[in-house]
Amino acid sequence: MSTLIYIVLIVILVIIVLANIAPKDYNVYRTISINKPLSEVFSYLKLLKNQDNWSPWAEKDPNMKKTFSGTDGEVGFVSTWVGNKDVGEGEQEITGIVENEVVNSQLRFLKPFKSTSDAYLKVEKDDNGTKVTWGFSGKNKFPVSIMMLFMNMDKAVGKDFVDGLNKLQKILER
Repeated sequence: MSTLIYIVLIVILVIIVLANIAPKDYNVYRTISINKPLSEVFSYLKLLKNQDNWSPWAEKDPNMKKTFSGTDGEVGFVSTWVGNKDVGEGEQEITGIVENEVVNSQLRFLKPFKSTSDAYLKVEKDDNGTKVTWGFSGKNKFPVSIMMLFMNMDKAVGKDFVDGLNKLQKILER
């Protein structure tokens, strides 16, 4: 009986230690330079419906069902999706816009697991036209935080961000 108590106590201690050393937050982003005027790039980016043209997740499920509410390009606009196992289910809501600077949104994932992240598309002038930064950040809550010890969020979605930004560049530079 006492061996079982020690085993349970060790398991609890390991969980506590892992929870304390696990990453508490994440911020993944990538940038690209687009040879177009900033205002033109921003006007395209602030419309969530345009993301279907360049988002890598739209390609992962061409049969994804999407619904929209509100006015696209304005705070409060919501894009909802239900897709296959690669894209899951969730919604994205525009939460803030600073004209010709940033579009902020909240991503609310429902499946395959519930989580919330803050996403952003930032633009700034650079030597080639417009620098676009696409990213998202959030908090890792227990027990997901422990899983983040074994999974690198940057590696998990960084390539998708690069692929999406490359496609965005091709669309806007046509």
